[in-house]
Formats: sequence, C-alpha cells, structure tokens
Amino acid sequence: MSASPTSADLARSWVRSGRAELPLPAHGDTRARWAELTAMCSSDVSAGRLVEAHADADAILAEIEGTRVARDELWGVWAAEPPTPVVTARRAGGTGSGDWVLDGVKAWCSGGDVCTHALITARDDDEPRLFAVDLRSPGVTARADGWVNPGMAGSRTTAVEFRDVPARPVGDRRSYLDRPGFWHGGIGVAACWLGAGIAVARPLLARAGRPDADAHTLAHLGAVDVALGGAAWALDAAAAELDADGPGADITAARHRAVRVRALVEAAVDETIRRVGRAVGPGPLAMDPAHARAVADAQVYIRQFHAEHDLALLGATARSHGGWAR
Repeated sequence: MSASPTSADLARSWVRSGRAELPLPAHGDTRARWAELTAMCSSDVSAGRLVEAHADADAILAEIEGTRVARDELWGVWAAEPPTPVVTARRAGGTGSGDWVLDGVKAWCSGGDVCTHALITARDDDEPRLFAVDLRSPGVTARADGWVNPGMAGSRTTAVEFRDVPARPVGDRRSYLDRPGFWHGGIGVAACWLGAGIAVARPLLARAGRPDADAHTLAHLGAVDVALGGAAWALDAAAAELDADGPGADITAARHRAVRVRALVEAAVDETIRRVGRAVGPGPLAMDPAHARAVADAQVYIRQFHAEHDLALLGATARSHGGWAR
C-alpha cells in the first residue's frame, strides 16, 4: 500500500500543475489571487501555506527585479528576523566582488526540507537584505528538530543552516521592506487564514444541515457566518482597493489596510474555532482526524498575527488613514 500524500506533496502537485501561478497583487485581479489561496488552505492548510510563500516569492521577484519563479521550483520566503540565530551575507571575494555567500542559521523556514529555492533575509553590515538562494547548493542543511506542535506540522517548518552558500541579492538593502507589495503579501497570508477557518467550520455546517439541528446549533452557525462572511468581504474590499491603487500605492495606506484586514480575519477565525467547539462538542476533535488537524493548524497559523503589537500599529495610523472617521 502506498503512503498517503503529504501536504508538501500536494503543494508540489499544485505548483507543477500551474495552479500556483496566481495573478500578481495590485495588477487588476487580486481577488482571484486571494480566493485561490483561501480555497487551497480550506482543502489543506499546510499545503496552501507552502503555495502562499511560493506565490509571494513570485510576486516579490516580479516587483523588485522583473523575474518570475519556474514551474519546476518550489520557493519559500524566509524573512523572520529574531535576535538569534542570524544569517550573515558577505562578498565571496572580499569588498568589490559581485559574488555573495551566506553563513549561519535561519529560523522559521516553512518548507525547509522540501523547497528548491528561497528568498532569505541575511545581515549585510548588520542590516537585513534579501537574497535568492538555490537550496540544492552544497552547504544547505535543514534541521529536523524544533517543531513539536501538531498544528502546521505539514508545513515542514524547520531551522536551516547555511555554510558558504552562494546567493544573489534581490534589489538593494531596502527593496524588500520599503514597498507597498510587502504589505500586499501580508494580506495574502490573511486569505490563507480564512481558508483555515472555513476548514474548521465544516463540521458545524454539516451538523446544522441535519433535520434535528436545534436553535443553539443554528445560532452558532449564524455567528460563524458573520465572522467568516465578514472576513471574506474585507478581503474582497481590500482587493478592489489594491487594484484601484496599483502597485505604486502609498506605503502607509498599504500598511494600514493590511494590518486591519489581518486583524479582522484573525478575529474571525479565532471566533470560528470557539463557536465550532461549543456547537459540536468534543466528538469531531477526538474522532475526526481532518477536523482535529484543521483546528490545530488554524490555532497555530493565526498566531502569525502579532496581537496587540499590530493593533497598536493600526491605532497609530488610524487617525490619518482610518477612513471610517472622516
């Protein structure tokens, strides 16, 4: 008997089939891009998360240097910058050389042992800078330890070690962060969160469709409809705004929009997890592997929203970019 396909297998199949070739954000069809990410994550959260990073890498490369990813490649975007560990970049032949190499350990690398390429932030004179790396190069080692939670385990998130690994700089030191597209990509992650919430809600939808569904079940479903439906509306509205503004939008407005949408979707998925658990009880969590995995995945994934830190960032720009107060 052959083994069941993993989330990584599914992500690779979506990339090879062309399903991961999504419209670029802010180029006229952003809604279709995000809707496809939502659909993939509602099918398999970890697989959709891997494709989101691949599609984000494609958009980053297109925006900064005019290149695109290939169908036989699977890209990650590894840009977490904790205090430790760090990856440093240096010129292989000393100052003035055009060749760069990376050394160090990068944490939080989704697809660390399955991606063929990655966009990686590394320290250039102690400032993060973006580099493109072929992960099939000698000197790249994915570490197998570290991830203990079953949630998002299928995303194969590991630390990755680099030793004298050739790298290509993508833009200059500020090209990655100082652009509206950085924030557009953040909303793409929220589209994936919505898919995770939809996956969690399926047992409640099935329970509400039974002839013996009581008023409490329907009330919980109504609340979930408000939460997830509102999140979907927020994504649709944001997509329309991005396409109207184009890729050269004001970066402060882009940041405010992104953090607001992420906050809305995170709250919607959090509410969905709570409501579904109260409505259907422990049975699906204990006996339905797909539901148990969907809940575990969603609980971990939405923690990428930085809670009160991001809400404080939102409040700091609400006076000038909130919109609703004017």
